Amino acid sequence: MAEFNAMDTAAFKGVWVFCEQREGQIQTISYQLLSEGRKLANDLGVELCGVVMGSELNEDYIKALGGYGADRVYYIESPLLKDYTTDGYAKALCDLIMDKKPEIMLIGATNLGRDLGPRCAARLHTGLTADCTHLDVDVEKYKDFLRTTSNIDVDNTKFEENTNLKMTRPAFGGHLMATIICPRFRPQMSTVRPGVMQTQAFDEAGAAKVVIEKVAPELTADDIHVEILDIKKSAKKLVDLIGADVVVSVGRGISSDVDKGIALAEELAGVLGGVVGASRAVTDEGWLSSDHQVGQTGKTVHPRIYVALGISGAIQHVAGMQDSETIIAINKNESAPIFDVASYGIVGDLFKVVPELIKEIRAAKA
Repeated sequence: MAEFNAMDTAAFKGVWVFCEQREGQIQTISYQLLSEGRKLANDLGVELCGVVMGSELNEDYIKALGGYGADRVYYIESPLLKDYTTDGYAKALCDLIMDKKPEIMLIGATNLGRDLGPRCAARLHTGLTADCTHLDVDVEKYKDFLRTTSNIDVDNTKFEENTNLKMTRPAFGGHLMATIICPRFRPQMSTVRPGVMQTQAFDEAGAAKVVIEKVAPELTADDIHVEILDIKKSAKKLVDLIGADVVVSVGRGISSDVDKGIALAEELAGVLGGVVGASRAVTDEGWLSSDHQVGQTGKTVHPRIYVALGISGAIQHVAGMQDSETIIAINKNESAPIFDVASYGIVGDLFKVVPELIKEIRAAKA
C-alpha cells in the first residue's frame, strides 16, 4: 500500500461515492450521490468512482452504477462484508482510500452511513461534514447558490478562488445554513441526506462502459469485533415522502382543530393520489410523527405537486420543498412567505377552502 499522508493534498485526485447495499440491493441514495458526484467530477475534470462492498452481488446491479454517472466501480468483495459491521466496512474502505487517494468521498446520511463516515474520517485523520444539503467545488456556481439562498451581498464579497469542496448544511437546529470546507486534509468527506440530491436519468451507455474493478480486502475475522448472529426486522408503516408524486403538508394553521385539519389533508392527499407531510411545528407538537416532516431538519422532497396548508413558509421548511414542480399554498395571512415560492396561492381559511377544493377535484375526475 502506498504511503498515506492526509495533509499531502496534491496527492489526492478523484471523486468517490460509497454505494450502500443491503441484502444485495443497491440503495436509492447511491444513485442520488452518483448523480451529484458526476457534477463535481465534471467541474474538477476527474474520474467519478463508486465503491460497493458485499459478497456475491449481482454484477448487473454493479454495472447499473455506471448508468448514474460512475466511470469506475470498486467492488470490495468478501464473505466478511456480506452484512454491515463497523469494523469490517471501515477497514476495507479506509485501506482502499489510503491506496488510491480520492480527494472527495461522499456517503449517504443513512443509519449505516452515519456510523461508517465518522469512523473512516477519524482513521484517515481528516474532516467530515454531516447531513449536507448542497455541494460545490466551482466558486461561480457556489456564488449562484448563495444569490438564491442567502442575504449575502455576493457581488461585493471577496471569495477565495479554489476547488475545495464547499459543504453546506443546516446549523443551530436548522435556523441558519453553514458552509464548511476542509482545506488542509484529504479526502474531503461529506454525508448527504437522502432525497436532497436529484437522481439523473439512467444512461444505458454509461452502464455498458463502466469499469468494474474487484478488490480483495486484507480482512480477517479477527479484524471484526462483532459477530452477527441474526438479523431481525420489525415492520413499521412509514410515509414515503421522498418517492411521492404529490405531497399535501399541514402547518401550525391547523391548530384550531388539529384532528379536522389532518383529516382534510389526508382526504385531499387521497383524491390527488399523494401522501401527507408536515412542518416542524406540527411534528414538534406531536400532531404527526417525525417521518411526515418536510424541511431542513426533515425530508427534502421534489414532488410534481406540493400543497401547503396553513404553513407560513419559514426558510427551514421552504428549503425542503422549494424544488417541487408546482406549489399550491393556502393560508389566511396574505403576507405569508410561502406565497413567495408558490406557483398558485389562495388566501383563505383552509378549513373552508380545502373542502371546496376536494369537491371540485372529485367533480373534475367524475
